[in-house]
Amino acid sequence: MLKKYAQVFITTLFIADLASVVLSWLSAYFIRFNLQVFPLKHDIPLFSDYLIFLIFIMIVFPFCLTGSGLYKPMRGKSQFYEFTNIFKATSSSVIILTAVTFFYRGYSYSRIVMVYFWLLSNITIGISHFYIRKTLKVFREKGYNLRHILIVGAGDLAKNLAEKINLHPEIGFNIVGFLTDHSEKVGQSISGKKILGQLEDVQKIVREYNIDQLFIALPRHAYERLEKVIGCLGEEFVDIKVVPDLLQFMSLNPGIEDLDGLPVVSLSEGPLYGWNKLFKRLADIAASLTMLIVMSPVIIIIAIAIKLTSKGPVLYQQERMGFSGRHFTMYKFRTMFEDAEEKTGAVWAKKGDSRITSIGKFLRKASLDELPQFFNVLKGDMSLVGPRPERPVFVNDFKKSVYQYMLRHKMKAGITGWAQVNGWRGDSSLEKRIEYDLYYIENWSLLFDLKIIWLTVWKG
Repeated sequence: MLKKYAQVFITTLFIADLASVVLSWLSAYFIRFNLQVFPLKHDIPLFSDYLIFLIFIMIVFPFCLTGSGLYKPMRGKSQFYEFTNIFKATSSSVIILTAVTFFYRGYSYSRIVMVYFWLLSNITIGISHFYIRKTLKVFREKGYNLRHILIVGAGDLAKNLAEKINLHPEIGFNIVGFLTDHSEKVGQSISGKKILGQLEDVQKIVREYNIDQLFIALPRHAYERLEKVIGCLGEEFVDIKVVPDLLQFMSLNPGIEDLDGLPVVSLSEGPLYGWNKLFKRLADIAASLTMLIVMSPVIIIIAIAIKLTSKGPVLYQQERMGFSGRHFTMYKFRTMFEDAEEKTGAVWAKKGDSRITSIGKFLRKASLDELPQFFNVLKGDMSLVGPRPERPVFVNDFKKSVYQYMLRHKMKAGITGWAQVNGWRGDSSLEKRIEYDLYYIENWSLLFDLKIIWLTVWKG
């Protein structure tokens, strides 16, 4: 519901950003070839060729702008934070576009135009965001198009609703106050707004404060009073909305769907459906094929080294648990002596493990033992980025002791992940790893995957 009210604001920002991008590209062409700050070595290229390239620009920029979080709530964030996200989005876009021009040999686009375009797009998008948000704030402060809200309820659910509404000032909701079941709470404050009365006072308060919308946020045990509250408002023009008391059950990407007019509440759901699933799979196939081809000499050398330094197979195959709890065989280069687990059984990896071979120590330290997992990615058992898979024997223990542990299987297991690039790997806090894994799943995007891959390479 909040998203629907925010659509006009988000659409305005988005259209202004696209207009800024077009203006920046055309201005970059004009400055380069008309002002000629730097002398030309060739003839002025056709303007039509640069207009055609706008097609690629209008594909790449919206993707990067959205992925950088520019259309999410900015309440409590500084203007510098927003400008930083703009810088990330424009920089990512220009890098991708420059790569496109590099591989496209049919026509050579000016690199100086690209630099001008990058500078101008940062300036124009930054200015448009600043003035649109400032204009919206001025309108809201003057009371234009505000909707006066009354929240029926005064518990955790009502407080959470108020905080969510306050995160979205662009929708113009003004919380007038709260109603409660308990007379002793009347006069107290929640999120800076007073509890104005009890449930039976709803009609009087709706009229007195000119309430536009009523949000019913009662705990489940008070649902029998819903009929009475709604019955009191039969003569009023107020919009009535119900917030179900399901907070304690909502765990991962909760939301509400419409099934032919029937509202369905989703308590836990992974992000990979439809186009998201297809795009991530295509990226995995392209990346794994590229890595296997590029790293094939290294893979061959490692295989020979393992074979020459210890007995046993080159590859170590181990059962792991992946997406939706499915078991699969994960491949690694063998780093331990053959049959090392016959005596110890499945144990957690630790430093100074005597079962590890001399070449195995190097492979683990350099993470080169993970290279065969690109075959798992190619097969579809794993993804390039995702929560690291665990052995079923460990999963059975962890799911009993770590809250929401099994939710990490809402995403395909990955070679690298958000927890790993933040230092939570190996013999580290399991709770922290789950926290970072769930954050990744809740905030997944292809741009987020690219960030994790970059951090994996950067941090070695």
